[in-house]
Amino acid sequence: MTSYLKKIVTVTFFSSFASFAFAPGDDAITTLKMPIDPFGKLIYALGMVETGNDTTAFNPIEEAVGFLQIRPIRVLDYNKRTGSNFTVFDMYSYKNSKRIFMYYASLIGPYDFERIAKNWNGSGKKTFAYWSQVRKYL
Repeated sequence: MTSYLKKIVTVTFFSSFASFAFAPGDDAITTLKMPIDPFGKLIYALGMVETGNDTTAFNPIEEAVGFLQIRPIRVLDYNKRTGSNFTVFDMYSYKNSKRIFMYYASLIGPYDFERIAKNWNGSGKKTFAYWSQVRKYL
């Protein structure tokens, strides 16, 4: 795990523990605890640009699969880095595609959507047009 990801996991763990340990009793007013999803809007926006969030999408030219159009080389890289054994066909699953995206996005961090989107798309001048499209859905 990268040091940044370790920090996120540690903070999340201790925050969760503190919320249970110091939770008010039945006689106190409690607040609704919402899950933290720092990449939710970005995942939606990328999915809209890539495929209109169509989990069954397939691009035969790039062999890209699923709503985030994950190519075989990305799956291989993810498996190598994490010890997983996904196949490109597993990317038809929203959950699996999101998992792979979250891994790469977490390497950059939750606060630089532009960098994450451009990195997800590739490199070069085309990433500027891609980011422009993604911003429309944020």
